[in-house]
This record gives sequence, structure tokens and C-alpha cells, in this order.
Amino acid sequence: MSSADYYESTDYVEEYYESDSRHPSKRLKVDESDTDIDSEEDEGRNVGGSDAGDRDRDRERDRDRDKDRDHDRDHDRPRSQYKTAPSPVVHVRALCDSVIEADLVKGVDRFGLISYVMMLPNKRQALVEFQDLRSAQKCVAYSKRRIVNIAGHPAFFNFSTSQRITRPGGPEDPKHVNNVLFLSIQNPLYPITTDVLYTVCNACGPVLRIVIFKKNGIQALVEFDSVPSAQKAKASLNGADIYSGCCTLKIEYAKPTRLNVFKNDSESWDYTNPDLTARDERRRQGQPALLGDHPSTYGGFQANPLALTHRMDARSSNNRPMHLYSSPDFEYVPQGRVIMIYGLNPHKMNCEKIFNLLCLYGNIEKIKFMKSMPDAAMVEMGDEFSVERAITHLNSVEMFGKKLNLCVSKQASIVPSQSYELVDGTDSYKEFTNSRNNRFTNPGQAAKNRIQPPSNVLHFFNAPPCVTEEIFQEVCEDCELKAFRTFKTFTGKSDRSLSGLLEWETKSDAVEALTVLNHYQMKNTSGPYPYTLKLCFSTMSHA
Repeated sequence: MSSADYYESTDYVEEYYESDSRHPSKRLKVDESDTDIDSEEDEGRNVGGSDAGDRDRDRERDRDRDKDRDHDRDHDRPRSQYKTAPSPVVHVRALCDSVIEADLVKGVDRFGLISYVMMLPNKRQALVEFQDLRSAQKCVAYSKRRIVNIAGHPAFFNFSTSQRITRPGGPEDPKHVNNVLFLSIQNPLYPITTDVLYTVCNACGPVLRIVIFKKNGIQALVEFDSVPSAQKAKASLNGADIYSGCCTLKIEYAKPTRLNVFKNDSESWDYTNPDLTARDERRRQGQPALLGDHPSTYGGFQANPLALTHRMDARSSNNRPMHLYSSPDFEYVPQGRVIMIYGLNPHKMNCEKIFNLLCLYGNIEKIKFMKSMPDAAMVEMGDEFSVERAITHLNSVEMFGKKLNLCVSKQASIVPSQSYELVDGTDSYKEFTNSRNNRFTNPGQAAKNRIQPPSNVLHFFNAPPCVTEEIFQEVCEDCELKAFRTFKTFTGKSDRSLSGLLEWETKSDAVEALTVLNHYQMKNTSGPYPYTLKLCFSTMSHA
């Protein structure tokens, strides 16, 4: 018998798991005279009682006897019980970033039939559930003696503490499959729309309907024409990146077998009923708005509701396979201009600081704190694209000891109401429509902005020409911010103001500094008007 055949044989598996049971158990010897003494003293206590000293000695002896009994019990336990018990579920670690479900199945299906696979791309791990325990034992035993490569890279295998993988939303039947897939998009640096998901999923099989929801991050339900198409999509796309290094797909089988779609737009689409778009347009044309399309003072960018009518024709010739995209190349129309922000620190945040953070991604019109929820606020942006950018880049960002959670509000706009006083004494409601610090008031000004996710390096500009590193450190101390570790200035751009980079130890420290110092009024030594310091996240990883 060859070595490879031996590793995969039943004899090898039995030899591997029986090796731990060959060690004889040890037990501490207990002096039998202790029992006699106990019994005699017990009889003495029953007859004549005892004083306080006897009771203390009795309690101390009882504690020693219990300690010896526990020690004996530990020595009686076999060594194999301290190891993870065999399970049909195998935990896979040290996967490379590009691994998808199909690569994992290809590497372990030789050990037996697989019931289910759950990818954990953020941790570079996965769970594989075999149909029987013997297959899982063969997989783990084989990996202890030989290297198992997944997508060309070695991986590590061990038993999971679970006996089966819990199917999100699915029944208890371990063989449950469905034609509807549940997609979670992790690290979404770019907007995810029905256009994007259709392009990615339709290569695996005909897609009937898509629904995107953003209650907890970005998630979606995709309905295929059949179960085999959904199985192919799950195997081919689970763990893959839509764009290079971001927008990672985590796919599970969903519970519903059919999706209900009421309109065709960037967040939902029924590809079997293209008339939903036309019917929605007719309904809006039949009942015009009371005040027109938008206020006359509105300076944002209007989204074109007819921009998606060409999508079906364009897709009919688009049969490219799934691969990593370098950047988005699609047209979309986001929905909703009001953002709900949860996870704010009420002792550190106010309307001005929220404006300082969100103005990097679009114009701000109104901000309102929720009196019933001190850690929540509503922000009305100038257009829907700004909402999409803010949610994509700021969701789950940590700031002032809390994690932000951003989602689209159900309200179309913020209705002004009676304001109240926040912890720092400022008003809970403020309008920014005419603020000079809005950075997207016209296309030329908007083109100058760099849309970047938060980082630990901030780019500052419009600072006084005479500003120094010591002055910036004093400003941070006055505002109770953590000190930055690197200060760098750019020379030759302008004599009227100064620009450069500030680098903090962590991303959270930089985000906190931006919310406080953005639009900070710095003293002008050569004139009556102060400089308005402006900050944004830098494209550089180090200053």
C-alpha cells in the first residue's frame, strides 16, 4: 500500500484517533484511615457535640477532602477529552484572499460528500460540513500528516465545536437549498446597485429578481430561475471580491422562494416585468408635485429618474464572466436624501461636528438630533448620491469610543421642529443650506473634492502661512484631541495659505480630529479675518 493510499484509508483514521486513548489514567491514592477518623469524629459529634475549634478543624478537613476528590476526577479523565471532539463540521483556517467556495470544495471533496460550506472571508476562514463524521475525520487526519492546498496555498484543518452549520434563514434540514440567495457585501467601498449584482450574478444563471436593503450594512436577495443556477452562483461567487480588494460577497441560501418587487430602480428590479418602471413613471406624471421638482434655491445635482430605462437592452449583449473589477463603470440612481446616524457620542457630538464629517461626501441641508435617542441624528443631504457616498464610506467607522451605523431614512426630508439644548449647550437642529463650507455647490467645486474612505492621514489646506507644528499641537491640546505623530507641509503651491498632511496613530484618532478641527478658525496675524482650516481624508497611507 502506498503512503497516499494509507493516509486516506480507514485504518489510518482509526490509528490516529485511538492513539490518545493508549495512555493509562492515573489516580491519587487516598489513605483509608481518613475515612475511619471521619466516621469516629462524626459519631463523637452526634454523642457529645464539639467546641468551636473542633468545628473549624472539621471544615478545613472537608475542604481538603473535596480538593483531593476534584484532583482525582481530573486524573481519571482521558487526555482525548481535552481536545475538540470529532464533528462533521471542519474549521478551515489560513485561506488566501482570493479563495471562493468552489476552490474549497475542490480541495476537500475527495474526503467525502459535502453538505454545506460557509465562507468567512473577513477572517480568511471557512466552515465545511460533511454528510458523515467519517469524512470529516479523514479530512482532519490527512491534514495532520500532509499539506492540503486550497487555491494553491496551504490551509489548516481542525474539528469545529459545532456539530452542524446553522443555515441563515433556512430550515433545519441540512440538505436545504433554494433558488434565492442571501448576499452580504462586506467592505463596500463602492456603491452596490441592482446593475452591479445583475452583472455579477447573471453569468451563473438567469436572474429573475433582485432586492437590496441597507438596514444593517449592505445586503441583498437574488432570485434565480432554478436551484441549480443558485447553487452554481453560490459556489462561484461566495468569497469573491466584486472590485479588487473590496465589496466581498458572503452568500447563503435564503428562506423565501420568491421575491416581491413593486418597482424597478437601483435597489429593486423585476427582470420578468419591465413595465414596473413605465407604470411608476406614469403614476408620477399623473400626480405632479405641489412645488415642482425641487426648491429654486436647491444647489445639488438632480438625479435623472429615466437613467435606468436602457439597462435591459444594454444587458442583453453583456455575457462577460465574473471577475474582479478595478473600479465601478456603471450608472445608477440612489434613493433617499435623509440619513439616519446611530452610535453618536452625545457628550462629544453636535450638529457642527456632524457637518464637518459628512460634508466630505456631499452638501448638507439640515441636521437634527433625536430627543428620544440621544445617540442618533438625522441628516438631510443635497442629493441621493451624497447619501450613498456617506453610507458607503462612514458606516461602521469607530469614533469617540462608539461605532457609527448609517442607513437611509424612510423620511423624504427633515421637518423642522422645536429644538432643545444638547450636552455642550448647542441647538439640536440646524440648517446648512446656505453654508459656505458646503463643498459641492457647483460641478466645478465638486470636481475638486477627493472622495476617500476614512484613514489615519488627514490632508489640511487653507491654513495660515505662518502655522507651525507646535501651533497645531496646541490646537489639538485645547480641543482635547490626541496628538498627531507626523506633520508635513507642501511648499510652492501658494503664498497666501499653507497645506500639508497630519498623521495620527489610528484611523479613529484621525476621524475624531477631523470632526473637531474641520472648519476651525485659526488666527490671522496679518489681517482682521481668521483662516478657516479645512480638512479631508488623504489618499496617502503615511505622511
